[in-house]
Amino acid sequence: MTLLRKILIGLLVVVVAGGLFIAWAMRGDPAQYTLDQLSGPKPKLAEPSAQTIPTIVVAEPVGWKANEAPVAAQGLAVSRFADGLDHPRAVTVLPNGDVLVAETNAPPGRGPGGITGLVMNWLFRKVGAGGPSPNKIVLLRDTNGDGKADQKFVMDNPALDSPFGMVFRDGRLIIANHNAVLSYPYALGQTSLAGKPEKLMDLPGGGNHWARNLLLSADGSKLYVTVGSSSNIAENGIDQEKGRAAIHEYDFAKHRSREFAGGLRNPNGLDWNPHSGELWTVVNERDMLGSDLVPDYLTNVPLGAQYGWPWAYWKKNIDWRVKEPMPEYMLEYTRKPEYALGSHVAPLGLAFSRGGNVMGDRFAQGAFIARHGSWNRRPLSGYDVVFVGFDDRGNVKPTPPVTILSGFLTADGRAHGRPTWVAFAKDGALLVSDDVGGVIWRVTAPGAKPAAEIVPIKATPMPPPPPPDAKFIAKPNEDSDLLKPQP
Repeated sequence: MTLLRKILIGLLVVVVAGGLFIAWAMRGDPAQYTLDQLSGPKPKLAEPSAQTIPTIVVAEPVGWKANEAPVAAQGLAVSRFADGLDHPRAVTVLPNGDVLVAETNAPPGRGPGGITGLVMNWLFRKVGAGGPSPNKIVLLRDTNGDGKADQKFVMDNPALDSPFGMVFRDGRLIIANHNAVLSYPYALGQTSLAGKPEKLMDLPGGGNHWARNLLLSADGSKLYVTVGSSSNIAENGIDQEKGRAAIHEYDFAKHRSREFAGGLRNPNGLDWNPHSGELWTVVNERDMLGSDLVPDYLTNVPLGAQYGWPWAYWKKNIDWRVKEPMPEYMLEYTRKPEYALGSHVAPLGLAFSRGGNVMGDRFAQGAFIARHGSWNRRPLSGYDVVFVGFDDRGNVKPTPPVTILSGFLTADGRAHGRPTWVAFAKDGALLVSDDVGGVIWRVTAPGAKPAAEIVPIKATPMPPPPPPDAKFIAKPNEDSDLLKPQP
């Protein structure tokens, strides 16, 4: 045997052994808890298991056959509202009933470089998210009311760049690119996007979490914008996370924005709690701490709230992998999320039940959430749409999520599709986008009457101020040390 042949055989053995080791290492530790144990106001929090090589379990896409569909919960029915779409993600329903869908994907160069970047790019391709962004807004219209779109208009514009969130306001269609919020002149019924848009605000672009969602305030005076982190735990430096992992508030009258809340690793869906009027969001938490950590969550978001990323999770749990110094008193003002949705389920779309929906009494009060599905957990988790119940005061109930749409995974762990976004159609049906399957699903409770309007709770008014000439008499506390004889 020649020396060259021996060297080649040796290299082959090393490559094969290395590949087997990486494959073994990527299996990771299997989950010890069920998703229900990792859900609710008080989820189980496992001991962290920091991973150099992440657990990777992905569902390869296989799509849907013409006669296939997800499985709806008992009492519900699912059908195709539209199909043949190119990676549909965010969905917005306009006041006239037209449905806008963002056909979109990540911008070029979304992730980090080096080995981590190679792994992430391979992962995105593996799950059907590695292609170029279509950069289009599709308008779907159901003209005969049969629950299926019979008209489709593609609205493209050269300024669209990984578009995602969309809202309509005062004759303008506002769209969030990955790096800016744009405003187009738009009349309801219009089927094209023409001209150069006005830029409302710049956003930090790209990164691991590139999707930017939008929500208007109830009076239309403010715009709320989600911006996810660029990385998992700020491993590229905290300076790379400026303006990220946050929800921003844009004031139309003042033409300026501010950070509304921070420490949210990757906030996506936004909606107003119809009972309390509070802003709520769903958040994708950090990876590579084991299959059971960290639970993603649903939470309210008060002005100035801080949720701990990257230094802490679930208020008091420090992530010791983070190299950046923790700000002083960080744990003192970090908020605990309201409700866990399970670890690595990747919640994206969020929509609260409101009057007029036709989902039945069982789902009349609460939030619908699209769980896009895991890649860093064994076994797979998510890949479904769930409902989280709320009480009459607008508080989340301490019960597990109810699955309303499943069957996105095959028996052997491949993916027909991945639920991405949820929105209510004008007729009260729940629309669910499926980016891998290229479908918009329509979910209803057959025979259900439109739900009654939810009456917002009334805040207890403050007592009236005292009259200007009122006198106050301060009475000392008899137990005060100041009144006791001094030695």
